[in-house]
Amino acid sequence: MTLTAKLKKRFYFIAAAYFRFFANFAFKRWNPRVIAITGSVGKTTMLHLVEAELGKEAHYSHDANSAFGIAFDLVGLRGITGSKLRWFYLIVAVPIRSIFYKRTEKYYMVEIDGERPHETEFLAKWLRPEVTIWISLGRSHAVQFEGQVKDGTFENLDKAITHEFAMLPQYTRKKIFIDGDIPLMVKSTEKIKKKNLTKAEIVACYKSDLAAYSVYPNHADFVVNGNTFHFEEPMPKDIAIQLVMLEKLSKYLRIPLKTDFSEIEMPPGRNSYFEGKNGLKIIDSSYNAHLISMESILGMAKSLHARHKWLVIGDMVEQGSIEKEEHKKLADLIAEAGPEQVILVGRRTKKYTAPKLKELGTNYIAVDDPKSALMYIEKHVTGKETIIFKGSQYLEWVIEKLLKNPEDTKRLPRREPAAEKRREKRGLE
Repeated sequence: MTLTAKLKKRFYFIAAAYFRFFANFAFKRWNPRVIAITGSVGKTTMLHLVEAELGKEAHYSHDANSAFGIAFDLVGLRGITGSKLRWFYLIVAVPIRSIFYKRTEKYYMVEIDGERPHETEFLAKWLRPEVTIWISLGRSHAVQFEGQVKDGTFENLDKAITHEFAMLPQYTRKKIFIDGDIPLMVKSTEKIKKKNLTKAEIVACYKSDLAAYSVYPNHADFVVNGNTFHFEEPMPKDIAIQLVMLEKLSKYLRIPLKTDFSEIEMPPGRNSYFEGKNGLKIIDSSYNAHLISMESILGMAKSLHARHKWLVIGDMVEQGSIEKEEHKKLADLIAEAGPEQVILVGRRTKKYTAPKLKELGTNYIAVDDPKSALMYIEKHVTGKETIIFKGSQYLEWVIEKLLKNPEDTKRLPRREPAAEKRREKRGLE
């Protein structure tokens, strides 16, 4: 790590501690029952599922899952959404609002990202949640943890990332829900319990509680422990673990379990269904991409009830030294999904994924940019296809050009001014 990077990292937590100091006054004044959600993927989806259950009884940390964001959220402010001059406003506003601001909801449903070393511990020591819901574990933001492997702190990336997420269970007071099918998650929580670092009960949840699953381009149904959960969007099979956790959380909180999610409004880029031009069906899962989320969506693609399935797959970024390895594994997942056509977008998929797909006999093309992807789609589709988008490389721009209803653009990810400027610089207008 360079000196500049070290200073930047150190400044991050110094600044975060400043905002935490003041936001803590508002937090203590409020004194909610804190339920924390963490994991490599699926946090935001889980937050929305819980919101459908608890409604106005809780406040939800939408768009605030970092040390800074949560501090701002606790005093009713949003983070940096525009000019960097807003930092100066927040430096003054947070202390002032901490004097009088108070939320009144019974619960605080907080999403904790854990994308950089020590940030989860920073938040866990402060919030000390009553309940932690640890959904998933994978190599998201792997590049952030490479320094801990290089300096010998951890043997490998998996252990470094696991340690980071495990900080939250360590400071949990009552219940810890985990995926019992993930060995590293089980071992880390058992270790915490054995060392008597928490008195919370560890509740292992299992995907085997899923009895039935069906998914179509515009809806999905799950049967879990006798309960049928219905969605008006295509949802991956992997969220079964979240539904199991939701069921157990409802029992713990002693609230009725709601199973009809027809009205739930998922955040942009997470399995949104759109009608495309000339009969196309579009599924947008372009918000983020690393191997664990790719596996989830490609598993959904395999189960999807649709005749002509196309995949548009962008690069997985922030993978650091493991990007070659991860993109080669991606090829196997794509081939297993059995698509009719694959469009790879970006230098990483072109360099590492495409050769493996060729070996596997999967029908694909590899392009450098979203404009080329759009040109290929417009030239070759018949209107009977269902196209699933996943990955980086501004795939939301491609989707925008294929939409039947222009007003649906507002439901796409990265609509903020900064993102629009980045697309403009790439000539995507």
